[in-house]
Amino acid sequence: MTPPLILTMGEPAGIGGEIAAAAWRELRAAGPAFLYLGDPALLGDTPWQAVDRPEQAGDNFGRALPVLPLALAAPARPGQPDPRNAPLVIEAIRQGVALVRAGQGSAIVTNPIQKSVLTAAGFRHPGHTEFLAELAPGEGPPVMLLAAAGLRSVPVTIHQSLRSAIEDLTTERILRIARATAAGLRRDFGIAAPRLALCGLNPHAGEDGTMGHEDRDIIAPAIAALRAEGIDARGPYPSDTLFTPHARQGYDVALGMYHDQALIPVKTLDMAGGVNVTLGLSIIRTSPDHGTALDIAGQGRADPGSLVAALRLAAELARHRQQRSAA
Repeated sequence: MTPPLILTMGEPAGIGGEIAAAAWRELRAAGPAFLYLGDPALLGDTPWQAVDRPEQAGDNFGRALPVLPLALAAPARPGQPDPRNAPLVIEAIRQGVALVRAGQGSAIVTNPIQKSVLTAAGFRHPGHTEFLAELAPGEGPPVMLLAAAGLRSVPVTIHQSLRSAIEDLTTERILRIARATAAGLRRDFGIAAPRLALCGLNPHAGEDGTMGHEDRDIIAPAIAALRAEGIDARGPYPSDTLFTPHARQGYDVALGMYHDQALIPVKTLDMAGGVNVTLGLSIIRTSPDHGTALDIAGQGRADPGSLVAALRLAAELARHRQQRSAA
């Protein structure tokens, strides 16, 4: 049997429990089957069943959500994160990764975390991506890829200020991320010859240096080097025209030079169905493309669409990786 997906609980005061329960209701008939790793009290009145081992998750998935229970240190109150629960949020991620690495789960799907609360509790990573890279390192650097209807997008720099992102943008950094992106698309998405479109950093991609030199002196040399290696890389393109419907037909992934340049188009196109994928790990990881939504937690208003998409995509990527490793 295919091992189940492992879904972590995320921030207890957020919408993670609500959307986990709603995702189970949507997927319980046809799957993919998943195991919830967290406190079952967050699931409301959803029927659930405690399991001792992940392989038991598929036995009664259609009748109850399988749960590997973890007990919170303090009762969760919607919209009010409690630092006492931060260690368990981190532990759920650790356990989820360990299960997948041991072959007991096919992929990990992570519910959103509240980074400020975890940081106050001593969490030293900027976000999920960096933490997962430590727990499940792969052959290359971790790459955050956002997938939505008709668009995949990767930020070259991630969780840092815009000023520091520009300072840290180098040809070598672009090369590392682009190579890992191409490798991930081949291995996990089954795209034999990925087409990469690189955004320019400045308006009009710099206008030959009249609006900034980074496009000419940093990004263009990276594209040339990638093409010399046999990777189909193109650009740099002005980002204000790269995401039109016509332009999106010409590439498999767009690389933005900083966080918002890559994420805004995905969230604008499909906020409810966008998925966060981490390429470059030794395991498959996806996540909903939204935050903890503390402002609507506990109100029954949370949309599970992004989590459902993340679960379905995780199962698909796990199949691609398994088929590739068996070939």
